Order: sequence, then C-alpha cells, then structure tokens
Amino acid sequence: MNILIINGPNLNLLGKREPEVYGNSTFEDYFSNHLHNLPDIQMDYFQSNIEGEIVGKIQEFGFSGDGIILNAGGYTHTSVAIRDAIAAVPAPVIEVHISNTLSRESFRHQSMIGPVCKGCIMGFGLKSYDLAVYYFRNLSS
Repeated sequence: MNILIINGPNLNLLGKREPEVYGNSTFEDYFSNHLHNLPDIQMDYFQSNIEGEIVGKIQEFGFSGDGIILNAGGYTHTSVAIRDAIAAVPAPVIEVHISNTLSRESFRHQSMIGPVCKGCIMGFGLKSYDLAVYYFRNLSS
C-alpha cells in the first residue's frame, strides 16, 4: 500500500505555532517516530504553503497511489482548486485536522474539500493521522 500525507499552510510550524492548539511536536518528528516505519505501508510526506504545489501533488500522486491523507490547513475553507484536484483523481482522500475545527472560529466550520473526500477526522491531535492510516490499512483487509 502506498499512501501520501499532504500538509498545507503553516503546518511546517508545528511545535512552535500555538502549542495549546497544535501541540509541541514537529510533524517531522511525529512522522519519523510513528508513521514512517509501518512495514506494510509505503508512506511519504509532503508539506507546502503554496496552493498550486498542493494541487500538483494531488494530481501527481492521485492516479498511482492508494490513498492521500490531507490536512489542507487554511485552504480547507477556501480552495476550490484543491477541491477540484481531489475530485479529479481516483485515489481516496481523507481530510484530517489536528484540532476540532468545529470548536474554533466560525470561518473554520465550513470545509470546501470535505464533500469530495472519503471522510474527515479531526480533533485528536496528531493521532488524527493515525486514524486515517488505520482506515487505509483496513481498507485492503
């Protein structure tokens, strides 16, 4: 199984940015300690603050990979381009958020990408990614 994690804007600041919301760990540390060494899954990680790069990565991976775990950050609420890229590829996409966006500011309550994703996992900190991986691991069982 081949899965790609895509993180959007400001997720490169995990461990520094609002630790009361996002925690104290960097995503790179979390990835290398928890996700990278799963024997039955080939998993890669991509992060960009640039919308077009995220669209390009979805298009590049979405026709050959088995699944995408996407935390689009602020683009979740604004990006028609990312939504259209998800809809265009056959690989299932799971929307993931570290925080519970529904308990935050009202502008975070609407997901532009949610309707074209397989599902959404939010509010479990970095463990939200584990839950998405769990889905993909059991999808092939």
